[in-house]
Amino acid sequence: MLRRAFLQVVAKNKILCATSKLALNYTNFGRFLSMIATIKLEKIVNKCHSIENYVNLAYSFQLGPISIRPAQVKEEIIQLLRFLAKLRPTTVCEIGTAGGGTLFLFAKVSHPNAIIISIDLPGGPFGGGYPEWKASLYKHFAYSKQRIHLIRGDSHDLTTYQRVKKILAGKKLDFLFIDGDHTYEGVKKDFETYSSLVRQGGIISFHDIVPGSPENVGGVPKFWNEIKHRYKYREIVKDWKQNGYGIGIIYV
Repeated sequence: MLRRAFLQVVAKNKILCATSKLALNYTNFGRFLSMIATIKLEKIVNKCHSIENYVNLAYSFQLGPISIRPAQVKEEIIQLLRFLAKLRPTTVCEIGTAGGGTLFLFAKVSHPNAIIISIDLPGGPFGGGYPEWKASLYKHFAYSKQRIHLIRGDSHDLTTYQRVKKILAGKKLDFLFIDGDHTYEGVKKDFETYSSLVRQGGIISFHDIVPGSPENVGGVPKFWNEIKHRYKYREIVKDWKQNGYGIGIIYV
């Protein structure tokens, strides 16, 4: 009996040890890929001279499993970026990092000294969650004196909100992009929590305002239709029949 129990423990530990080694090897390989991707991306970025160049790069860049393709309609994100390029925000907060595509693009149209915060929930149901080894690549999206802060956590947690406030150090946000939890309650809570950090004259943008399948848009279209008439607003939509996507902007 004791011998059998002992052998079971040994076997279990061997499996755990092998699993740990595989995870470690995967992480190390991921870090290596991330380093190569950073070098490759920086070389191409230096050849970009327009918003369209940056967008095309984001949509086409691929290195093995690494892609920064935005989950956006290309024409819609280009319009938003043109708008932001005129604003030149110095403080940006994005809720929902996912593959890093919008983070990459927001950095390119923000002020060279901008503080950029991106919040993402590991394992989030709407495409959230990236492995930690990708963080080094995402931080290299910054140019000049920009600072990118990555928060891997739930945007609804008070501790996450407090971390954002600490990073801002008394400053207010010029631009808030909400593209995280797409449930009605989730997007509402993100708006109610983080809109208080946006300066007067700043803007808040929502993704997925176009009605579509619940697994894609959740309750965002419903909340958008409730909130937009309280503010001066703008809608960037290629086609209202495209089953999701669409960007809404409100001026606070």
